[in-house]
Amino acid sequence: MRPKQWPKNVFIFTALVFDEKLFTPSPLLKTIATFILFCLTSSAVYLINDLADIEKDRQHPTKRLRPLPSGQLKRSVAIAAAVLIPLITMPLFFLLDPQLGLIALVYLLMMIAYSFVLKNIVILDVLTVAAGFVLRVAAGAIVVDVERFSPWLYICATLVALFIGVGRRRHELILLAENANEHRASLNEYSLPLLNEMISIVASATVIAYSLYTFSAPNLPPNHAMMLTIPFVLYGVFRYLYLIHVKSKGGAPEEIFLSDRPLIIDLGLWGLAVIAILYFIGT
Repeated sequence: MRPKQWPKNVFIFTALVFDEKLFTPSPLLKTIATFILFCLTSSAVYLINDLADIEKDRQHPTKRLRPLPSGQLKRSVAIAAAVLIPLITMPLFFLLDPQLGLIALVYLLMMIAYSFVLKNIVILDVLTVAAGFVLRVAAGAIVVDVERFSPWLYICATLVALFIGVGRRRHELILLAENANEHRASLNEYSLPLLNEMISIVASATVIAYSLYTFSAPNLPPNHAMMLTIPFVLYGVFRYLYLIHVKSKGGAPEEIFLSDRPLIIDLGLWGLAVIAILYFIGT
């Protein structure tokens, strides 16, 4: 169920924070509930993905150690969990909000399609992953009934997800070398120069989009104090590029965000700066 990847669902809190409802009990509780349900639903997706890729994962240097390909977890148990979890979470999504339920259902169906088809189609594979993050942001926006949420944040979420996704493809291509096609068909269509170019484009677009958001979104403090958070975003992008190109990381983004101390500190300072500006300085 990959609990290490559950932090990806933190995107659900985007609307809560930027719509200035972080300290409002009802939206906070609904967002936490949505986060928990998405963690469970994404876990079902991971089980489905591992079941579909069990033979290929056995040829992968690190994925072969996962419970299913290594034989630690029985296939029948994984199938039962993958079926049971959505049967529990989907009704709860609809109970929280019908629109939220539709988004969760679209996410589940899209990720199932990704597990069996879309991940083998070049470019569309990383775009599908990015779409999953945008749906998380949209889910968070629905449960808090947003009033001051800027569409710029959807663009930023898309670009950040693409940045991470393309970096992961680059790592897989280098790690698997000539056996890349045996693990994922789309890797045969990528090349290192192409992925480097894509990373450069997405990294640049991420910084530009976030910078435009900080001084053009109408819901932000009129003193443009949010622009003070741009250096944290710049450092985060540069640090991640450093980890990808110099340290040859990127295969497991969740491990980078949970283990790289400079990046953790940077994200923490960015979050504190955003909260301070939105809730205290800008008021």
